This record gives sequence, C-alpha cells and structure tokens, in this order.
Amino acid sequence: MTGRVSFVGAGPGAADLITVRGAKRMAEADVVVWSPAVVEAECVREHARPDAELVDFSRVSESEVVDLYRRASASKLDVVRLHAGDPSLWGGLREQYETCQKLGLAVDVVPGVSAVSAVGASVGRELTTSDVAQSVVLTGPEGAEHVAEFAAHGTTMAISASGARTGRIVEQLRAGGYSDDTPVVVAYKVSLPDETVAQTTLGELEACVKEHKLYRTTLFLVGEVLKPAPARRAVAGDEPVRRTRSKWSMRASRDSASVAAWSAVHDWQETARARRSAPAKPKPGTDDPVLELVTAPAEDPAPGQVDPTPAELGSTGVGSADAGAAASGVGPSAAGSSGAGTPAAGTPAAGTSGAGASAAGSVGAGSVVAAVEPPKPKPTVAAAAKRKPTTVQASTTPRKPAASRAKKPKRAN
Repeated sequence: MTGRVSFVGAGPGAADLITVRGAKRMAEADVVVWSPAVVEAECVREHARPDAELVDFSRVSESEVVDLYRRASASKLDVVRLHAGDPSLWGGLREQYETCQKLGLAVDVVPGVSAVSAVGASVGRELTTSDVAQSVVLTGPEGAEHVAEFAAHGTTMAISASGARTGRIVEQLRAGGYSDDTPVVVAYKVSLPDETVAQTTLGELEACVKEHKLYRTTLFLVGEVLKPAPARRAVAGDEPVRRTRSKWSMRASRDSASVAAWSAVHDWQETARARRSAPAKPKPGTDDPVLELVTAPAEDPAPGQVDPTPAELGSTGVGSADAGAAASGVGPSAAGSSGAGTPAAGTPAAGTSGAGASAAGSVGAGSVVAAVEPPKPKPTVAAAAKRKPTTVQASTTPRKPAASRAKKPKRAN
C-alpha cells in the first residue's frame, strides 16, 4: 500500500456544487492543499476532516509541494489538491501528475463543474446550437494575446482574463470580426452569494466592467448564442390567464428560492410518509368470507346388495373354522376339503384367519357370498380456518424413582 494524491475539482465556488466523489476524497484526506484565492473556505470547512492538515498553496513554493508529496509517499498519506472548477481547465495538472507518478504515488483526477458551464446555467443559455455556433473556444490568461485569431472562427468564445485588460480584449474581438452588438456575459465568483453576472454587448463591455469594479480574473462569454430571447408582445384584447398560486410559489415570494425549494421537498416527503403509514380502507360492499362445510350425500345401496354380517367379516387371527362354516353353510369337513389342510376345528391353518378359511371353503363348495358395500367418500371441506398452534407445558410433578429390579439367581448346572 502506498500514498495517494487526488486532484479534485472544487466546482465554480459553491460548496454544494462539488461532486460526490470529490467530497468523498476530501473526507478521506489527511492533507488538503488549496488556494483561498480561487477556492472558497466554506468548501474546505464543509467537506474536510477536522483533524486534516490544511496547506495554503499560494504561500508555499513548488519545491515545498514536492516535499509534501514525498512525505505522503513515505507515510502512506492521502493528499487532496483542490482546483477551482475542473482540474483539466487552466489548472496546471500535467506537471503535478507526472511528479506524483515518479514518486510512486497512486494518482487520480476527480472532474468538477467548470465555471464556463456554471455561467451558461446562470443565464439559462446553451453555448452551442446547431444553427448559430457548433463549437466553443476556451482561452486563458496566457492566450489573451491570440484572441483575434480565435475570433476569426465566429463561434462562441470563453475568455478567462483579468478585468483590467478588458480594453485590449475588446480591440482583438473587433479585429477578429465581432460587431459591437455581439452579446457578452461577464461573470465573477459565479454560484457564490456575492457573484456578479452581467449581460451586455461588446460595445458596452468596458463600461460594464468599470461599473462593477471587476479588476481580477473574470470570465467573458462572447457569441450570438447568448442573445436574450425577445420579449413577447401582448396582443390588444388578450387578457392574461390568472392561475391560482401554489403553496410553493407563495412561499417563494416571501422566502429565498433555495429555502422555498427545500421546504417544498420537505412537504412532499411528509405527504409521502403519511400516505404510506395510513391504514388501507376496506372497499365498500365487501364482507368477510364465510367458511362452509360441504359434505357429499350418502349413496343408497344398489338393489340386491346386502350388508355383510359380522360372521362374514370375522376377526383377524381369532375366528375359528366353525364361524367360517356358519358363513358358508357347510361343516368343518367342507373347509378341510377345499385343500386348506386338516386342522382341528377352531384352529386357523397356516396363519390364515378363520374368515379367510371359511371363505376359501365356501368358494370350493359353490356357495354365494354377499357383496361388501364400498367405503363411503370422505366429506369435502371447502375452506377451513387455520388452527392455532397448541402449547404444551411440561409437568412440574417430580417423577417417582423406578424400583430396583431384583437379580435372578443363577441356575445350577
């Protein structure tokens, strides 16, 4: 097992815009390297462990950062390097990634929400459309000198540069072919409470930046796709449709949008729990099922059928030859003449019952035996209630000790 360094995108600024994986990496980190100038302290305070070591990236040199990576490799520490937005955009990721690999550290990169995406979401516009612009050009502070070359493509541009260089950027955009009425969005600290997002045009861009006093690194979005939608003109004679205000809209009018949204979610959860816990109502017109015992009617005996007498059935192993002779109408000699042997009267032959012996004798003498009635079918039960299991209690009465058996004397030979 070795140490690990994770390059995590902290998002555009808000603490809740970091990805779930990024928050997990921060919660597991022993050391968090971040820059307060580009990453908000709330993000670190929200997700980092209380005992984690915090290192200000803006106050240490590059060699000190490498020493930190060496210590992580030797002590098997988890280190998180926080980047504003997405680490793959203007984050200087390549050099640090290769350095960690040379030190034998496990390295992974967790992407984040870029400031470009956050600004597009803030103004409710997509950056690419099939009929206006199908590509986006991203340029950082080092590429600000080549804005005119990029502007020649006539597509959407995202420029990250210092607000103090706005005049130079405007000149290069005009040289690249953009007109003064080209829509421009100016964004600073997007998604934070003190964010600045302004929509203007290329001709009024310098005045807009001076008005909001933007002198640090600012994001400029330029392109026709950012043009605001035209306002719908009301036709004379049309009356607006008045709709009843919902509970959420009334709450949003007096509270902030985030508080109202969370309240609406909470109300929905409470309603769902109440429905789930409420007992099911019985359907009207239905009664409990009634259990009925259905029995099959007894069948009448067939004409000429006679019930067997006890003498005909006999008892197994106990009946004598006299009983068999009474059933067949012949004497004991008839039973013996049937080939069943010559046993004495009252003694069954070869383990046969007296009834069986008499029956054999009657067959041999040509006597007629009455037919036996078939067994009656068992009653059919439509439905039966489930019996409750019976409980058996152990007896508490002590058992009497068994009497000892006397030993039998041995016989003398």
